[in-house]
Amino acid sequence: MEYKYERLSDDIKIVVSPDHTFGTDAVLLSYFAKPKYKDKCLDMGTGCGIIPLLWLRDKKISGVHCLDIQQNAIDQVRASIEANDLGDRLTAHLCDLRNPSEEFSAESFTLVTMNPPYKPVNTGIESMGESARIARHEVCCNIEDAVKAAAYLITYAGRFCMCHRPERLVDALTIMRQYNIEPKRLRFVFDKEGEEPFLFLVEGKKGAKSFLRVEPPLIIKDIDGRFTPEMLKVYGSYADGYEDKIR
Repeated sequence: MEYKYERLSDDIKIVVSPDHTFGTDAVLLSYFAKPKYKDKCLDMGTGCGIIPLLWLRDKKISGVHCLDIQQNAIDQVRASIEANDLGDRLTAHLCDLRNPSEEFSAESFTLVTMNPPYKPVNTGIESMGESARIARHEVCCNIEDAVKAAAYLITYAGRFCMCHRPERLVDALTIMRQYNIEPKRLRFVFDKEGEEPFLFLVEGKKGAKSFLRVEPPLIIKDIDGRFTPEMLKVYGSYADGYEDKIR
């Protein structure tokens, strides 16, 4: 597999490939989750590892973990770890999140994230290639699998953050409550003001009391089609030198 490198900052670069690259949704989820200094973090279904690499770019944290079911994804993340000399800060695990106990002890993390496959099996046109099919269709995991794994992995009052399409919001909130992860924050993402949202971001806390805060909408582009100030903040130093690419 031929790798390419993309700059996330002066100190961090990420290995991407045709099988595992990243899009806006994962960048938004990384921003929304906002790890705290003492958080023990895990990103599930990590793909190229964009979420943990952005955390390490923006925060002085260590002991970050990520997992994926695909060996080529884990190999790619490990290439990023080596390229950035992050062996003491990030660990990649080859793991099926449907069986997290095979790799992790219960309640090992205070923050777990996932950018899950959006498309149910046998709906729409299935992606070409096995890696893309696993990443985009619920062939290896669905919302319940992700939430169930998070419920096992996070401590009491630990946080689980995920993103998904708005049409699956009720499913996500219902399943989170089913596994004692109470939805606490919800934010909708719009490409432009006045349009329908194309994504939601949700945070739940294990064992928390009910109270859901709906945050102001996140608007990606202004009326001229350029990124809003908040979206430039989301991208951070990745935007430097890539204005033509991300605007």
